[in-house]
Order: sequence, then structure tokens, then C-alpha cells
Amino acid sequence: MGSSTPVVVQGTAVASPYDHNTTQQQQQRQSSSPAGGTGEKQPTSCRDPIFALLLYANVASIVAVAGIYGTAAFGEAIDDSTSGYNYEGYVYATAILGLVAIVLSGLTLPIMMCIPELLIKVSLVMMLILSGVMMVMSFLSGSIFGGIFGLIFFAIFVCYARAVWSRIPFASVNLLTACTAVKKNIGVILVAYFFVALAFGWTILWSISLMGVWEKVIETETVTGGQGQEIQQSNANYGYLFLLFLSYFFTHQVIQNTMHVTVAGTVGTWWFSPDDATSCCSSGMMGSLFRALTTSFGSICFGSLLVAILQSLKALAQSARNNDNGILICIAECILGCLESILEYFNKWAFVYVGLYGYSYLEAGKNVFTLFKNRGWEAIIADDLIGNVFFFLSLCVGLVCAAIGLAFGENSPEGWFDDSPNPGSIGATCAGLGFVAGLVLASILMSTIASAVNTVIVCFAEGPAEFEANHPDLSRKMRETWLEFFPDCGC
Repeated sequence: MGSSTPVVVQGTAVASPYDHNTTQQQQQRQSSSPAGGTGEKQPTSCRDPIFALLLYANVASIVAVAGIYGTAAFGEAIDDSTSGYNYEGYVYATAILGLVAIVLSGLTLPIMMCIPELLIKVSLVMMLILSGVMMVMSFLSGSIFGGIFGLIFFAIFVCYARAVWSRIPFASVNLLTACTAVKKNIGVILVAYFFVALAFGWTILWSISLMGVWEKVIETETVTGGQGQEIQQSNANYGYLFLLFLSYFFTHQVIQNTMHVTVAGTVGTWWFSPDDATSCCSSGMMGSLFRALTTSFGSICFGSLLVAILQSLKALAQSARNNDNGILICIAECILGCLESILEYFNKWAFVYVGLYGYSYLEAGKNVFTLFKNRGWEAIIADDLIGNVFFFLSLCVGLVCAAIGLAFGENSPEGWFDDSPNPGSIGATCAGLGFVAGLVLASILMSTIASAVNTVIVCFAEGPAEFEANHPDLSRKMRETWLEFFPDCGC
């Protein structure tokens, strides 16, 4: 690519992130040309509203079922499960371990900002070691086929690690930039915890509804066995089961993706208009949250519904595993899982465009195809390398909380665990609660930064000149690391 040739992003020549002789003024003149086609802020209007109405109807239906049928069944289940036991000690332990997990998760943000490149390298090596350990364990356990597959995947991972190692500096600057944007708008993390609490509440509400209609979903009949004994046989009503799965996954996906769109809008504001996004509850963050819950909510529901349908079909296949056609169900489950992963990955990028510009879901999807046409594997590699960091940091927080939980269970205040279930394994139970609390709460922070990373990758393709003007230090690092890999693209 010549040093004076601008890059075409979404049909328009813009300042190249690789050729930094192109100035911001040149980019503005090019973007205002009749051939303009870069991402543009859309007029304020509700996008894909029919899908938002479907979500409202879904939630209203579950609330009605829970109120009419579920409350009595839920009360009976609670009475049966808690009879004679005291769970107060576990509640206190979980609350304390949750606070510890939040503190530890918060400490990971400055760590990622200080040593992003080292973290990416360590996480990549750890993934390689883990792959090798799994291969060795398969051979030692006598699973020859498992060991062979493990060897193949280990070899593939070695080749992958060698191929992407030179991209690590560029990925580390993406991570640093994303962490900086989140730190400047730390309120998005509070919003993330709120959405997780909302998802937890939705799970409880859906579970209450399921208890209320359980007899409709699972039909039980008594049959006579071969020796004359009576056997209880359960048959699932797959129509009801599919609707219940769809209801749960649809709302859960909407909650998750609403957070993703909010972060994308906040980081986009920080990128293009930093004065509006440099405080805990900045106007940029609040505006992004408002748009995600109003004008862009239908687009979020549209993409979420597509994933929810695949998740529901997959869950339905899993529930039917005990049938005679087990092989066909296993194949169907595998296909549905692959389709689900592909669509979720596509949505991750599409919702960045929804958050940045307010596109409808289908328009955002077109922009995703243009992004990968222009950026190819670079966006995928940077996203994947940073994802390894998030996994291992979440795992480390979970393990530390598990160790604290084990010590806490063994040295708990007197009276906390009197009449609790399993009195001989209080320490192990607290360790398990600590691990789950640490893993979940750390993952919330990591998912927020992951959304920011995806937005940074898109914004670097969309507006490198604005990045240079508004955040020159980070822009310089981004240019330098890119030129290390593409030295022929002169500055």
C-alpha cells in the first residue's frame, strides 16, 4: 500500500491507520465527498420495534404464569428443601467472598493497563501448556483416540501461537486502549453489575414459572414393568419445553447484549468526543445506556432472538438424549452448537455498530461484513489473544476466592454453620462458593472490557484520524506496534 493512498473503509477513503501522512483535515474532506459510506450516526428513531414488542410480551407472559401458577409451587419447594437446615452461614460467607471478588476484580484493571503485553504472552503460553497437559492425561488414562486428537490440537495450537506471536504488541495496545476507555467511564462496570443482577432476577422468575407449569411440561404416567412392578415414566412435552427455553434464552440474551451495546456507545463517545466521556457517570455513558434501552432496543432484541432460537433447539436436543435416536440427536446438537457460536460471534461485532451509530440489526450486519473484508484476520486475532487474558484473570480471581473460602470455612465465627447441611465439608462448600463468586464477578468486568476491545478494533478501522487528534499517546503506540509488523507501510 502506497504511503499516500488512503484506506477504503465501508466504501469511503479515510485516513489510513497504516499510513499516517493522511491528516485529519484530509479525512474530513474525503468523508464529506459524494462517495461517502463510512459509519454515520443514524436519525433518532426506533429500529426493529416489532422485536422489542416480542420481548415485552415474553416478559409479561412469564410474569403472569409465575403469579398465577408458580408462587405456590415455589413456596412448597422452598419449604421442602430447607426443612431442618440453617443456611445463614453460607449466605454470610457468599456475601463476604463476593465483596472480596469485586475488590480482586477491580485490581485486574490497573494490572492489565500496566503489563498488557506480558499478560497476553503468559495467557497464550498457559493455553499451550493446558493443551499439552490434556493430551498427556488422555494418553495416561488409556484413551488412545483422545490422546491422538489431543496431539493434533496441540500441534495446531503450537502453529497458531507461533503465527500470532508477532501480533501480540498490537493486541496489547488494543487492550490498553480499551482499559483506558473503561477507566475513564468506570460507571459502565456498575451498569454491568446491575444487568447481571437483573439476569439473576430473571432466572429466578423463570424458574418459578417453570415450577408452576411443570406438570404440563413433564407428563408422568405409571406403567407396568416386565416383572409386574409399577414404574413411573416421564415424557416431555417438547412444544411447551421449547417455548420455555426460548423465553429464558431470549430475555437473557437481550440483557447481555444491551450491556454490550452500552459499552460500545460509551467507548465510541470517548474515541470521537472525549469531553463527553471522561467521568464515572458521563453524559456519553448515560446517553449510550438510554439509546440501548430505547431506539436501539428493537435491534438488540432482533439479534438476541436469533441466538435464542438456536440455544433453545440445542437445549431441546440435550433434553432428548435418552431417546433411541441418540446418535442423530448428538449430531444435531453439534451442528446447532456450531451455528450458535458463529451467530454469537457475528452479533458481537454487529452490536458494536448498533451502539456506535444506531444502525438497525441488518444494517449493522452489512457493516460487519465490510469490517472483515477490510481487516480480515487481524480483528479476529486481536480479539482472540485478548480473550485468553480475560479467561485466565477470571480463573485466577476464582482460585484466590476459593482459597479464601476454604480458610474461612475452616475458621468461621462460632454459630454461623450450626445446623447447616453437610457439616463435615463446610470448608469445601465455602471454597466452591468462593470459586463461583470470583469467577462470575470477574467475568462481568472482563466482559465489559471485552466489549470495549471490540469497539476499539472497529473504531480504529473507522476513525484513526480522530484517535490521533483526541488520544495522541495511545494513537502513537498503536501506529508503532502496527508498523513493527508491517514495516513497509511507512509513516
